Amino acid sequence: MTKKTINRWLVVFGAVLLQMCIGAIYTWSLFNQPLMDAFNWEKSQVVLTYSIAVFVFAFSTIFSGRLQDKIGPRKVATIGAILYGGGLMLTSTATSLIQLYIYYGIIAGAGVGFAYVCPLSTCVKWFPEKKGFITGIAVGAFGLGSLVFKSVIQHFLATRSVSSTFFYLGLIYVILGVIGSQFLTLPPAGYRSGVNKATASKENIFTPLEMIKTKSFYFVWVMYLFGCMSGLLVIGLAKDIGMQLAGLEASVAANAVAMIALFNASGRLIWGILSDKLGRIRVVTMMFIITAISMITMSIVSLNYFTFFASLAGVAFCFGGFLAVFPTITGEFFGIKNLGSNYGVVYQAYGVAALVGPMIVANAGGLKPTFLIAAVLAVIGGILTFIVKPPTVEHI
Repeated sequence: MTKKTINRWLVVFGAVLLQMCIGAIYTWSLFNQPLMDAFNWEKSQVVLTYSIAVFVFAFSTIFSGRLQDKIGPRKVATIGAILYGGGLMLTSTATSLIQLYIYYGIIAGAGVGFAYVCPLSTCVKWFPEKKGFITGIAVGAFGLGSLVFKSVIQHFLATRSVSSTFFYLGLIYVILGVIGSQFLTLPPAGYRSGVNKATASKENIFTPLEMIKTKSFYFVWVMYLFGCMSGLLVIGLAKDIGMQLAGLEASVAANAVAMIALFNASGRLIWGILSDKLGRIRVVTMMFIITAISMITMSIVSLNYFTFFASLAGVAFCFGGFLAVFPTITGEFFGIKNLGSNYGVVYQAYGVAALVGPMIVANAGGLKPTFLIAAVLAVIGGILTFIVKPPTVEHI
């Protein structure tokens, strides 16, 4: 398997396989009750594990992106798959909260962060003529991971202890993740399939340090932050929103979790395709408008079954789109060569959004005021889309 002979769709296959494995991090809620029952831990203590994992995941992309630009995506993705699966296998031995936080929160979380950027930057380099579409596939697979492995996890939890479940899942993720990683090879030097060479030669190439000296970076970063805020809020509170604001039964409200996963995953692919046809910034404007309308609906309208699911679907659909389009925007604004490093920095907006969201919930005085704040941020994000411009070398 060489750079000259490999079929580029094999790279996509490897990317999808790896992304689905690490995307299973979104299934953490399935472990909350089993861990509480097995070890008599408080719910807040167990849930903190996921918060640590997401923070470490986002933070570690800074280093993994830079590292994969230096030593190649295959090696870094392999390290990520081993860390993630190995972290789960270590979690199977955890008998204290500290061990749980270290094994799953830090080690497995770092594994996701190391693996996440590699498929994105590699696929974009193989498909420069359809960056939005191919990024949508890569991040869509990450979103689908929770659906693909949900039944597997539920089967293990029903037939094994929660500790054994972590061990078997870790083993599966290591095997599949390492296999997927081996397909992540870079295209030959000068590879520009489907792209006009004259246009390609004009591409700006920014290092991370050069990128953060441009105004464009801060516009992109803030837009990404505001775009992720509503989605992360809704994903974390979906069941509560249904019960508290729409008056739904717990079993009915719980259906929102699966619906969000489907719209999140489909949004990544569909918005990615649309961004190739309509332009990146234009579709970001559209996503902010839909997000703002959905959040305003949840904040001022008396929700029923239909408006509840419609609003959540709108937010989840656009949230997936933000995660698909912003890697492409990063590549087009700051160059494909250092995409891994640069997107690792831009992606910190996602990590900050994950931290800021709960702070708003804790201080806003309820769900409706929280959603109104998120709606205002979405409106501001939409306004920024009319201001942001690609940087030029002279801006450094």
